[in-house]
Amino acid sequence: MRLHRLNTSHSLGQVITLKAKVGPEIERRWDVKYLPKNHSQYPHDRILQGYLYTRNGRSIRIRKVGDKYYQTVKEGTGIKKDEAEIEIPELMYKMLWKEAKERDLEKTRYRIPYNGFIIELDIYHGKLKGFMTVEVEFNSKEEARKFIPPDWFGVELTGIKEFSNKSLATEGISKKLLERLRKN
Repeated sequence: MRLHRLNTSHSLGQVITLKAKVGPEIERRWDVKYLPKNHSQYPHDRILQGYLYTRNGRSIRIRKVGDKYYQTVKEGTGIKKDEAEIEIPELMYKMLWKEAKERDLEKTRYRIPYNGFIIELDIYHGKLKGFMTVEVEFNSKEEARKFIPPDWFGVELTGIKEFSNKSLATEGISKKLLERLRKN
């Protein structure tokens, strides 16, 4: 994704610089068989995110990562999606959160280096407590296809709608769905 800087005027006359990342996102996703040793030693952030819109393969979400706030638009399904993300002021996040708080999720994301890639290990909290996923982003579909995951990765979830973050936030996860996952 490319980084852009946008200047906009705030109602109080301030100029706010927004940082935007725009471009394709190519990623694969799995559940987690077991936690890797010493996962807690890696950089990590608590993430709270909620969805403002989720229809027709498009979603608009807001996210708090540490002390930063973002609004993201994603379009598409499967391994490749289009994504536009801007860093937003805290006040804007708080105003939008009122609309997203019923469609939310909370997780801790660990960033683990692996063979030139960064594995994003998500350990969910709240209504999804105990569920874990991993995601890896790639520069191309070919690179994604050739990736060999470590042993602690479980069933691949790429493209399975019920295991997308937007579905987890809006619909949760059922015991039946977890049982189906564990059978594989």
